Formats: sequence, C-alpha cells, structure tokens
Amino acid sequence: MQSPENAEQMLQIAADAAAAKGGEDLVALNVSEPLPLVDIFLIVTGNSERNVAAIADEIEDRLHEAGHKRVRREGRTEARWVLLDFGDLIVHVFHGEERVYYGLERLWKDCPVVPIELTEAAERS
Repeated sequence: MQSPENAEQMLQIAADAAAAKGGEDLVALNVSEPLPLVDIFLIVTGNSERNVAAIADEIEDRLHEAGHKRVRREGRTEARWVLLDFGDLIVHVFHGEERVYYGLERLWKDCPVVPIELTEAAERS
C-alpha cells in the first residue's frame, strides 16, 4: 500500500458512514498490488436507489469533513452503482442486483480482505 495509515483511516470513516445509512455487506479489499494508484476498494450494498444515493452522499460528506478530497464520482444520477474515488480509497456503492451482476469480489478474489470494525456509533445508527 502506498500510504496504509491514510487509506485505513479513510476506510474507517467511509465504513462507519455507510453503516449509519443502512449500508450492508461491507467488504474492503487491498488492491494495492494490482493497482499501484489505489490502496483499498470498499464495496457496499444499498437496498434501493434512494438508499444507494444516501449512502454515497454520507460517505462523501464525512470524508470531506475529515479533509479528504474526492477525485471523481460516477453513477450518482442513476444510483444503481455509485463510484467514489478518493485516491487511496475507492468506494463502490451498489444496488443489490448490480453487485451480484458485476461481482467485484469475484474479479478481485486474489486481493486480501481488509478487516472492517464498525464503531459503536455507526452500528447503532
């Protein structure tokens, strides 16, 4: 990983934000070996387009508040698969059907899983 502390800090903020808005089945993968410009993918499922958009917005807001700049965002209009690129961390927020269809975990199965421990505040929200 290029800057593991930064990427892991961003992951924690993003995971807590996703959980606070009802994000499910959070999986983080260390993709730094095959992708030298990215450290971690966070994959999250939302239950509806509205939920996917809310999760993505909350992640973006909290990372921005923590001083992290978004490089790129795609898919917000349709809210079936929203990609948030924060440099070291890329977040994929999927509607359940798209997550199964695209199968990112299957595509990146050789990458190690990064453990996620949600804070109590995120779990209660």
